Amino acid sequence: MRLSKTLIAALLAAALGTGGAWAQQEPENEKKEKPPKQEEPAKPRPQPQRPPQEPQRQQQQREQQQNRAQEQRQEQQRQQQQEQQQQRTQQQRAEQQRAQEQRQQEQQRQQQQENRARQEQDRTQQQRQQQERQQQEQQRANQQREQQDRTQQQLQQQERQQQEQQRANQQREQQDRTQQQRQEQQRQEQQRAQQEQQRGQQEQQRREQANQAEQRRAISAQQEQINRQRQQAAQQQWQQQQERARQELQRSNQQRVSQQRQQQLIQQQQQQVANYQRRLDEQQRRLASQTAQLEQQRRMSQYRFQQAYLDRLREQEARIRSQRIDYYNDPYFYTAPAYRYYRAGNYYETNQYGAEVLRRAINAGYEEGFRAGEADRQDGWRADYQDNYAFQDATYGYDGYYTGMDDYQYYFRQGFQRGYEDGYYGRFQYGYYADGQYGVLGNILSSILNLQALR
Repeated sequence: MRLSKTLIAALLAAALGTGGAWAQQEPENEKKEKPPKQEEPAKPRPQPQRPPQEPQRQQQQREQQQNRAQEQRQEQQRQQQQEQQQQRTQQQRAEQQRAQEQRQQEQQRQQQQENRARQEQDRTQQQRQQQERQQQEQQRANQQREQQDRTQQQLQQQERQQQEQQRANQQREQQDRTQQQRQEQQRQEQQRAQQEQQRGQQEQQRREQANQAEQRRAISAQQEQINRQRQQAAQQQWQQQQERARQELQRSNQQRVSQQRQQQLIQQQQQQVANYQRRLDEQQRRLASQTAQLEQQRRMSQYRFQQAYLDRLREQEARIRSQRIDYYNDPYFYTAPAYRYYRAGNYYETNQYGAEVLRRAINAGYEEGFRAGEADRQDGWRADYQDNYAFQDATYGYDGYYTGMDDYQYYFRQGFQRGYEDGYYGRFQYGYYADGQYGVLGNILSSILNLQALR
């Protein structure tokens, strides 16, 4: 139906187009046939006449018909072009499909060829593998045969070796028996010689022991004589020091300190006593923990020494708490300073009562140091006096009176160091032992204190 309509419209457009073309060609022909105009004189213009309206309408209808026909032709051309374009695209698609099918067919052929090649390779590889397996099995069988042959040969060789070994063992046993008999004879001879030698050595040891006992008796006698001499010298020095102290006391009694200074000394003394009592409690706790550590280290001699030191500190604390001092009648608090001593870069002054406390500190330190060094020697421990708690504490024998704790600790440690060395090495280089007491030699004591008289 649509095709018939388009054909009718095309026929009408062709008819109208021929008529219009003919109508247009007429005025053009007329224009061509007209001769060129000649100049004529001017004539009056005639009045224009109105053309009839009927031809104009017809002309307009023709133009409209021509336009419609032209549009129909253009529409038809467009449709034709579209159909041609569709045909081209369909042709292109068909060609593309053909090319794609050809490519796919080509790929399938190539894939089939590759598959055939792979199958052929697989067959060849399987054949090779089968051949290799057969060769390996053949090799294994050959190796097993060779191994069996070797094992059989080894067994035979081992049997031969065992037989030879048995013969050799029998020969060795025979030789060992003869050698043992010879060795037994030699041992008996050596035992006889050793017994004779031991008898000679025992006789010689008896003589040496007798000589050593004589030497020990002579050395002990010499040591006792030296100790007596040292004790006598120390006692003489002590007597001289006491005599000097009495003389200084007589001189100092003539000179008394002011009441203000006496009150100041009493206040310092009371503060020192309070501080020392507080410190005693803390030091006893620390010493108890350290003695437990010594017990874990199995240093039993040092453990016993520090346990005894702790007991002495407790006795000292009880004595200090029960002690009562009459500050205003005690001569220390009204006696003027009589000595000057140097410590830690500074000079300090004290009277004979303070000097006596410093001497007591050195002697107490020497005694405790000697016992501590002797305990480390008995335990087989290394020499280290600074690691000992008594050296770190350095307050045994201090009651808080007549001197400061720093001064007492300093001189206690001086005596402790020297006593520790004498106790650890088993000697009396810096001190002596007499009547159950240890003390520092007078010259060592004087060099440590280095007291200088103020008057």
